[in-house]
Amino acid sequence: MKTIACIGAGNMGTALMKGAVGKAKIGFADTCKNMARNAAKTVGGTVFASNIEAAKTGDFVFLALKPQVLPAVLEEISPVIRERIASGNPAVLVSMAAGWSIGKIQTLVSGFEMNAAVKVPQASLPVVRIMPNTPSLISQGMIVYSASKKIPPAKLAELEKMLSGAGSTDQVDEKFLDAVTGLSGSGPAFVYQFIEALTDGGVLAGLPRDKALRYAAQTVLGAAAMVLQTGKHPGELKDMVTSPGGTTIQGISALEQSGFRGSVISAVEAAWKRAQELGKA
Repeated sequence: MKTIACIGAGNMGTALMKGAVGKAKIGFADTCKNMARNAAKTVGGTVFASNIEAAKTGDFVFLALKPQVLPAVLEEISPVIRERIASGNPAVLVSMAAGWSIGKIQTLVSGFEMNAAVKVPQASLPVVRIMPNTPSLISQGMIVYSASKKIPPAKLAELEKMLSGAGSTDQVDEKFLDAVTGLSGSGPAFVYQFIEALTDGGVLAGLPRDKALRYAAQTVLGAAAMVLQTGKHPGELKDMVTSPGGTTIQGISALEQSGFRGSVISAVEAAWKRAQELGKA
């Protein structure tokens, strides 16, 4: 059984590791030892003494880190990663840091940007860049990934099997990943705001808040399932609900007058552009 070393024991790293239970041996490293211990207890895993030990041990080394933290950790573990490549036992780095391209990670880790004793060709460093989202916490996530060249298909199949326990997976060309960050990475927050707004609308109309929240959340869940299960365009499904002169068309008219669709598009665009900015920092 393969070993996953997860550097970073926050919610997202732990969620992805929960999905990998039974498919890999799992260990955590984190500057907060209590977080690492709690995450390990959650998935029945172990705790590494350091990031270095994690980098030495994992067949897959997950970097469950914020973009601002990633450079320091990469610099710390890069000597070990280079030594493993040189010895013919490379670890696959799996990064979820928004904006950080595969090439940027390879450049830093390969040793050509520093006075490293051991340098390796960038192309020899296996890197997978993933963008999960928070529903991964309940195994309902959307996990999109891109891989560097020369990673064997069997290795990617192993990784996808591990990730699939946290939700739906899809492989795309890396040029799309910043857009994925803006849509499915940030999207749950936009949906939560919509659910909250639906709830407030129900309260305004006289419903008790607990019932309004339940109805709003189930409505969004059911509508999303209709899109996925029927394969019909959302516009077609909308028209199925919208009768002439009825209640729904009045509500849709109010949304359009408030610039609803334009606001959502702008939100995704803003998140996408921020992902691009993070990659240039």
